[in-house]
Amino acid sequence: MMYASRWAQLWLAVGLLWFLAGIALAPSNKIYQQGLIAFLWLPTLVLGWSAREQFGRLWAQQRALCMSVLMLLGWGLVSLSWAVGEEPIREGKRLFYIILFLLAFPLLASAGTQRFLLLMQWGGIGLGLAAAISIVHFYGVLGRPWVARLQGIGEISHPILGAYVVGAAIVWMLHWMPQQRWMQLLWALSVVCLGAFVMLGQSRGAALALLLTVVAMPLWCRDRRSRVLAAGALIISVLGFLMVYRLIVLRGVSYRPEIFNSALQMIADHPWLGLGLGTQFKVVANGIAFDHSHNMFTHIGIELGVPGLLLWAAVWLLVLREGWRARDTLLGKGLIGLWLFCTLAMQFDAASLTGTPRAEWFISWLPVGLASVLVWARAQSAGCDKIDRST
Repeated sequence: MMYASRWAQLWLAVGLLWFLAGIALAPSNKIYQQGLIAFLWLPTLVLGWSAREQFGRLWAQQRALCMSVLMLLGWGLVSLSWAVGEEPIREGKRLFYIILFLLAFPLLASAGTQRFLLLMQWGGIGLGLAAAISIVHFYGVLGRPWVARLQGIGEISHPILGAYVVGAAIVWMLHWMPQQRWMQLLWALSVVCLGAFVMLGQSRGAALALLLTVVAMPLWCRDRRSRVLAAGALIISVLGFLMVYRLIVLRGVSYRPEIFNSALQMIADHPWLGLGLGTQFKVVANGIAFDHSHNMFTHIGIELGVPGLLLWAAVWLLVLREGWRARDTLLGKGLIGLWLFCTLAMQFDAASLTGTPRAEWFISWLPVGLASVLVWARAQSAGCDKIDRST
């Protein structure tokens, strides 16, 4: 099988690492997008036919999730017929990129979930390196004061969206700790740098989402390490809050309630069809025009109407269901944690669901892709159980 060959798996592995770490380490967004085409979209197209049995297995075991994703993307494609946009073909191409992205995960899972988790760990280490470079560059090279909001390198330069990418990496790194001692050192250094990035970025939404996720970890992990992490997160958050209290309260609520109410009114104005995928709009709150609704769910409601919103809600809840069904596996535990973090992060700032691959994909499509890997994680877990019972 061509997709299982060493060269094919190496090609796909480079693509996943490029998606995870390249968002910060790539010299420019253009190069990042070109790298995704070369290392992820292209191999998925080339190898897809040879992996049709893998896709069939995914369809058989996660049919509801697959159908929900296809219906959501199909509704988005249909909405282009009434959208007011300059490049409908470009919007349709982005939907195709999403499909290729999601299909890459079953291809990678065929090499084993342990190898897949190793790739995720290395992706987190890469982002940890980017976080360290960002801190040194911003406060050291540029000489900015420590009270200034950190702006990262590459596509994590946005204080909020960059913090969401880094926060997601912290969540999967805390759940998927490597076994090798030498790699545990890199893991620990990366987690420290990633945590410092979130704190220095002063993104209250990302920090709150991360705190609540880590504190809730014992609910599904149920081990001593998760309880220690939860207690440590509470202590660090209290100390951090006391140290930067004035910076936290100075910005108030950043018009979020007013933006939310205005977004709900926009949904009510076009409840069934929405404005159409890719339509440019402004959300006006307190006389100020904002480019988006700062909330993933209301953004989808504005663009795709109530049908699109319900379809995305179905996708998202089915991802949680798959994670919960596999909560006895390491991958399942990590997906539950990532799902909770992403759900909280979506409430505070998310500008797009179907845009080009960027920070928002880490809190939307990445968990959906990870859910598909659970098909093979559960199979391996069941196989181990059978071996244990027979010995």
